[in-house]
Amino acid sequence: MRRWLVLALLVAAVIAFYALHLGDLFSLSGVQQGLAHWRALQAQAPYMSALVFMAAYVVMAALSLPGAALLTLVAGALFGLWEGTLLVSFASSIGALLAMLTARYVLRQPVQKRWGARLERINQGVRKDGAFYLFSLRLVPVVPFFVVNLAFGLTPLRAWTFYWVSQVGMLAGTFVYVNAGRALGDLHSLSGILSLPLIGSFALLALFPWGARWLVARLRLRRVYAGYRRPGRFDRNLIVIGAGSAGLVSTFIARTVKAKVTLIESHKMGGDCLNYGCVPSKALIRSARLAHQMRHAERYGLPAVEPQAAYPQVLARVQRVIGTVAPHDSVERYTQMGAEVLLGHARVVDPWTVEVRLEDGQTRRLTTRAIVLATGAEPVVPEIPGIADSGYVTSDTLWERLAGLDTPPRRIIVLGGGPIGSELSQALARLGSEVTQIERGTRLLQREDEEVSAAARAFLETDGVRVLTSAEAVACHSDTVGQRHLRVHQGEQVLDLPFDLLVCATGRKARLAGYGLEELGIETERSIVTDAYLQTRFPNILAAGDAAGPYQFTHVAAHQAWYATVNALFGSFKRFRPDYRVIPWTTFIDPEVARVGLNEQQARAQGVDYEVTRYDLDDLDRAIADEAAHGFIKILTPPGKDRILGVTIVGAHGAELLAEFVLAMRWKLGLGKILSTIHTYPTFAEANKYAAGVWRKAHAPERVLPWLERFHAWRRR
Repeated sequence: MRRWLVLALLVAAVIAFYALHLGDLFSLSGVQQGLAHWRALQAQAPYMSALVFMAAYVVMAALSLPGAALLTLVAGALFGLWEGTLLVSFASSIGALLAMLTARYVLRQPVQKRWGARLERINQGVRKDGAFYLFSLRLVPVVPFFVVNLAFGLTPLRAWTFYWVSQVGMLAGTFVYVNAGRALGDLHSLSGILSLPLIGSFALLALFPWGARWLVARLRLRRVYAGYRRPGRFDRNLIVIGAGSAGLVSTFIARTVKAKVTLIESHKMGGDCLNYGCVPSKALIRSARLAHQMRHAERYGLPAVEPQAAYPQVLARVQRVIGTVAPHDSVERYTQMGAEVLLGHARVVDPWTVEVRLEDGQTRRLTTRAIVLATGAEPVVPEIPGIADSGYVTSDTLWERLAGLDTPPRRIIVLGGGPIGSELSQALARLGSEVTQIERGTRLLQREDEEVSAAARAFLETDGVRVLTSAEAVACHSDTVGQRHLRVHQGEQVLDLPFDLLVCATGRKARLAGYGLEELGIETERSIVTDAYLQTRFPNILAAGDAAGPYQFTHVAAHQAWYATVNALFGSFKRFRPDYRVIPWTTFIDPEVARVGLNEQQARAQGVDYEVTRYDLDDLDRAIADEAAHGFIKILTPPGKDRILGVTIVGAHGAELLAEFVLAMRWKLGLGKILSTIHTYPTFAEANKYAAGVWRKAHAPERVLPWLERFHAWRRR
């Protein structure tokens, strides 16, 4: 209500200005006709007239009314060059500040709520370089000053910064206009004040901060590279450290544009995804799903059977899948592309030199114009007393441990309630183990909405997983017969849980040690610190994938690798920012949990207005036929609009269903476009169309429908 009241007062003031024809007083002819009267007032009360003048100027600027330029001329005519410049400089800056603050109070919250996600990049730019941009706009008013005032009110620029930058930036223009005002009586139009040479001078003045910024950047680079000797020539254009998803894509792109590239891997080609993560886990999940279907075959009209103990065969299949995929990521494939592939440990010696300790013990030094760090991530092991002696495994070492077993471990404890922990818990339980999953937070999958977390927990518990939330693992120990236990605090309850296998799935961290980053002063936190272009403090050293963050997904690593490589090879001419606006991800439990964009808890946290459209999969013909009629599609849109803010899918084939929404969001296609697209019957993909239909039904033109009913009744006569 207060915002509406302020807005009403502003509108009333503007209406009164025009209704009372006050604008005539601030036309050039009006000012010239009243100049003698103004001078008389100034002569009688010089100080009071100065204060009145400043107040009038502040009001004009604050209300964004026309006439500020003419008041600047009046300042020159009444107070002279120096005093007039002083008065106008402060009055215009105060008025601009008031206009900015008014726009911020009245408009910023609703604008950010409606378009917050789209404006985030602008907000980030203003936080970083807002003063610089404002200064450039003030020097040369390409955009009218009142528009600048209102626009910056919608940004996070600090009020004090806005004020002093405006005062300094408008000073040159103020001086010119005040000086022209000393001959106010002889002016025929405002356009006569700014001659072509003067406009050119202002343009050059506006280029000064950009030139200064370029010079500062060059000097900063000289300081960054000071103390390092740049080679006279380079052995290659690019060195890529790490042959995971990011490193392989980076090498592929570099060879595609005919750059000479060396790829260095210290362990296994394909990185974590091929050898320990995506590929083996999905192979295990598929076998576990089949075991689950065999136990519940009666749902499909077949006799239920208990899968026979075939643990070695299941793990052999996992290795077979890895072996089938491995040629895609092999040394041979990338060598055939023309890349040099070295197996060994790489360390960056200086910004252009990489030292490689090869597997045979030899050491090589390579020079390169650019380096891409794609060193990946490694599991986080919680600091629990006794865990080092517990024989724990991580998502990386699990496969080797399981491969040596003839039967499933009887009792497994999985630490972690995120995607990895949830996927492994369900799969291992379906393969015959008694699984207890421990999460110290209040729920599983905490980045998802509460109803999604609850659904995931229900799915896991149905498969026999014992889920403990708000539970803290405090110690590992062995009893007198050598049985290992994990002590857990859950509220006031203390649990002592025996286990045969302890799986740590408590997250992953960037792999940073041993690559020479600290010696070079390359900043690291949870990952390698980069700018918006994936460059480190050395612009020719870039990072991509899990090592760079902020998302630890294989598909994001590939996305970043394209930008890192192009910027590494062509960044001196043109740089590109990776686009994180539409990133899908899936937790591959059964049924799957897939999401893109905002969910409800994120929308609430960001203050984004939304409405929810929901379609339950128990209504889908194909889901009913496949005994998969559970789950839902939940779509967030702005109120009354079909633009997609985010989608969450809980159900069979959720990851595949999500792809259509990812495409729609990427290319700004609304639900209406999905609804008008023909989908094959009967398929799971129809669920997307039906969800769009739910939105359309909720937004049917209710006021028009009675008239249509009357129209059709008339047509039947």
